[in-house]
Amino acid sequence: MGADIESILFSSERIAERVAQLARSLDAAFQGTYPLAVGILKGSFMFFADLVRAMSLPVQTDFMCVSTYGSGTTSQGRLTIKKDTDASVAGRDVIIVEDIIDSGFTLENVRRIFLERGARSVTIVTLLDKPSRRTAALQPDYRGFVIGDEFVVGYGLDYAEKYRSLPYIGVLSRSVYEK
Repeated sequence: MGADIESILFSSERIAERVAQLARSLDAAFQGTYPLAVGILKGSFMFFADLVRAMSLPVQTDFMCVSTYGSGTTSQGRLTIKKDTDASVAGRDVIIVEDIIDSGFTLENVRRIFLERGARSVTIVTLLDKPSRRTAALQPDYRGFVIGDEFVVGYGLDYAEKYRSLPYIGVLSRSVYEK
């Protein structure tokens, strides 16, 4: 897999440092509450696990699996819910945990769904923010890193279900996905 990586953007150490900072910020913001943290599968699973473990605040966890990509590299503009949350969001402070915000389409729709279901508040936390590709009027409340218009993999992020297990985030070589 390493030969397919053009460059490493964020080492595992830098990621761990930033995740700890985000956890402290969330602890302060939600002090005295019992929020529901919803990880957006599959890409956020490593970030989600590390983030909720780093938080000192008690938090309920749940997952949602949605897709707009399929096996490509660009959003298809259609939201498909593959797995919905088990917990009710009604009256809850919901923290959506995402791996990367690209167009913003997915999270704009997930946020709308949660608000329609009666969530008291919806906070978006993303590990990576790619504002150059944004088409939705959505901004994350908390972000780990801002990145350019590169296709990245590792630390849960994939291309065609590969590269998730890399401990760092790297830029995938164009030769891999432009075949």
